[in-house]
Amino acid sequence: MTAADLNRDLVAGLTLAAIAIPEQMATARLGGFAPQIGFYAFMAGTLAFAAFGSSRLLSVGADSTITPIFAGSLALLAASGSPDYAGLAAALALLVGAILIAGGIIRLGWIADLLSKPVITGFLAGISIHIILSQLPTVLGVPNIGGTVYERMAALATHLHEIKPLSVALGLGVAAVTFGCERWNPRVPGGLIGLVAATAAVAAFGLEQHGISVLGDVPAGLPRFALASVDHSQIYALIPLAIVISLVVMMQTAATTRSFPSAGEPQDVDRDFIGAGFGSVLAGLFGAFPVNASPPRTAIVAEVGARSQLAGLLAVAVILGLAGFGTGLLAHVPEAALAGMLLFVAQRIFRLQTFVEISRRAPGEFALILATMTAIVLLPIQTGVVVGIFLSLLHGVFIITRAVPVEFERVPGTTIWWPPHGTVRGEKEDGVLVMAFQAPLSFLNAYDFRRGIMDALARHGGDTRLVVLEAGSIVAIDYTAADVLSEVIRKCRADGADFAVARLESIRAQEAFQSFGLVELLGADHIFHSVEEAIRTLGGKLTDG
Repeated sequence: MTAADLNRDLVAGLTLAAIAIPEQMATARLGGFAPQIGFYAFMAGTLAFAAFGSSRLLSVGADSTITPIFAGSLALLAASGSPDYAGLAAALALLVGAILIAGGIIRLGWIADLLSKPVITGFLAGISIHIILSQLPTVLGVPNIGGTVYERMAALATHLHEIKPLSVALGLGVAAVTFGCERWNPRVPGGLIGLVAATAAVAAFGLEQHGISVLGDVPAGLPRFALASVDHSQIYALIPLAIVISLVVMMQTAATTRSFPSAGEPQDVDRDFIGAGFGSVLAGLFGAFPVNASPPRTAIVAEVGARSQLAGLLAVAVILGLAGFGTGLLAHVPEAALAGMLLFVAQRIFRLQTFVEISRRAPGEFALILATMTAIVLLPIQTGVVVGIFLSLLHGVFIITRAVPVEFERVPGTTIWWPPHGTVRGEKEDGVLVMAFQAPLSFLNAYDFRRGIMDALARHGGDTRLVVLEAGSIVAIDYTAADVLSEVIRKCRADGADFAVARLESIRAQEAFQSFGLVELLGADHIFHSVEEAIRTLGGKLTDG
C-alpha cells in the first residue's frame, strides 16, 4: 500500500465514522436498543468483515432495512428493551450469522438474484413507511404506541393536539440538514452536523425543561463477549425469522458488492456472505443484533477514495473511543434528532424515481411494487417479506410460462431465419416448418410448446415434410420437457414429417439431449449448426423420397 492509498483510507475512515455515529445510534433506537448497542453492532460487523469478507469497500453494521423486520417480531416474544429482548436479538444474530456463513460456504450467491427490482423497490418502500410511522411520534413529541400500522395511525391521530413545535423543529431540522448536505456533497457528514447542532441547542437553551426528550445517561463501556441465554423453544421460534433476515441480508450484500466493485479484484459474493455472517456472529457475542451491508455507507467509502478495509477499521477505532470513554457527550442528544435521522433514511430508501420509471415503462411490474409494499405495510413485516419473495418467484415463473413457439422466416436475400417482422415479408421453404422456442424448455411451458408445434402443423395442413426446431434460445431442458419433446418428434414422424434441431448452442441443453436420449431418438445427423444447413441437408432427402 502506498502513502497516497493510506491517506485516502484515513480520510475515508474519519468520514465513515462521522456518518456512522448518528446512523448507528438511530438504528439502535429504531430496534428498541440503547444507542451504544448500535456502536457494538458496527464494530462487530466491520471487524469481522475486514477479516473474512472479500470486498475492500463494503461497510457492514446496524442497518435500517432489517431492523424493523426483526424488532417487530422480537417484540411479540419479549418486551422491547428488556433483558429477554436483548437476549433474543443476540441469539437471532448468531442464527443469522450461521445461515450466512453456511450459505457462503455452499455458494448460495445465486439466491440474491431471486428478487426482481420491482419487488425490491416495493419491499424498501414498505420498510420506509414502517420507519416513518415508528418515528413520527418521536418527531412530533407525542406518545409512541406500538402495534400494527392501524393501531399506530389511530394512536397518532388521537394525540395530534399534543404536538410539540420544538420537537418537530429538531427532528425535521436534522433531516433537512442531512438531506441538504448529501445533495451538496455526500462526503459532508450532514447527520453528524445536524445531531451536534440539535444537541448544542438542547444544552444551550435548556430545551429539556420544555418537554424535549433526550437520551440521558448512556453507559460507557466496551463490548464484552457473552453467549445469549435463551431456551430451545425460543431458538426454534427464531429460526423462521432468521431465515427471512438472512435472505434480505444476502440480497442487500450481493447488490452492494456488485454496485461497488473493488478495483482490480474479482467480485466474490459468497465470500462476502461469509464476512457478513461472521459480522452477525460477533455482534451476537457482543450482545447486539444482526448486521447487514450498507449501500449508502459503502457508497461514501467508495466516493471518498478508500483503498482497503483499513478505512472501516479506523472508523471502528473512533467509535470504540466514543463508546468507551465519550458517552457523556451523548446525554443531551434529543431523541427527536435521532428520529429525524431515520426520517432521512426512510426517504432515501423510498426509491421514488424507480417507482415513476417502472410505472411508465412496465405497468404490469409496477403492480408488483404496489403488492409488495402493501404486504410489507399491512402484514407482519416478516410475512410481507415472504410474500415479496413469493411474488418475485411467481413473476419469474409467469415470464417463462408465457413463452410459446414462434414460426421463423428466412430474411430475404440471406440464410438467416428470424421471427416475422411487420415491415419485411420473409421467405419460407415449401414443405418446411421452422419453429423456435425462446425460453428454457421445462415443465412450466412444455405443454404449451407441444400445443404450439401441433397448431402450426395443423395450419400448414398435410404439406409439411420437415420440422426444424431453432433451439438457439433453449438454454436448458428438464425431464418433463424432454419427454414432451420426444413425443413431438415421434408424432411428427408418424405424420410423415422429419424432425431436426438447429443451433443447440447451450452446453446444458446439449447435455440434456444426451442424458435424456434425445440424440439417440433424433440421430446425430439430425442436429445442425444452422437452420439453413438442416434444410439443405434434409430437404434434398425429402425431395428424393
